Amino acid sequence: MLESVGPLAAGPWIYVIVALSVLLDVFLPVLPSGVLVITAATVAAAGTTTAQAAARAAEPAVPDLLVLILCAATASVLGDLVAYRLAWRGGARLDRAIARSRRLRTAQERLGAALAKGGGSLVVIARFAPAGRSVVSLGAGAAHRRVREFLPWSALAGLAWAGYSVGLGYFGGQWLGATWLGAAISVLALAAAGAGAAYLVRRPAPSRTPAATAG
Repeated sequence: MLESVGPLAAGPWIYVIVALSVLLDVFLPVLPSGVLVITAATVAAAGTTTAQAAARAAEPAVPDLLVLILCAATASVLGDLVAYRLAWRGGARLDRAIARSRRLRTAQERLGAALAKGGGSLVVIARFAPAGRSVVSLGAGAAHRRVREFLPWSALAGLAWAGYSVGLGYFGGQWLGATWLGAAISVLALAAAGAGAAYLVRRPAPSRTPAATAG
């Protein structure tokens, strides 16, 4: 794997590609941003096991893990903010689109309630769910939630997602070797986390019964 994608993952271009993919997948969830992050981290894992040989052969440098995490997290937050601002200014057309979408409407209601209570764990969980980031960012903007309520949770979500994705690629590469099989297993682990997050996001909020509120 290192021989086939190593030259593509070396140097600053990998950070540019990852940043653009993460930035844009809030609008195009089909972009393989998670796969790119995991692949780059897997290449980094391979590079650490062959660092001395690479130095002697003057091979291209592998991605730096910390820079990769910061790059992906920053792009994630910037994409969230772009979607948030566009939804904020969307006007009546966006309001009608949200009203027609049960998924967007439910997410908007749950997100508004969560942020009003000072907790935005829904923002973090939704970052791992397929298209959850788009739904939450657009919902927060359309509901005109204050940016100071949304931004810190968006930053935490981006950092958690980036750290998890890079960790999967790196440790998968260390344990399973820098092979396509190791990268595929890491991608499956990311998909499993996404499925679990999607379940939590879609699960109805627990209703408070009179008996519960009386105590």
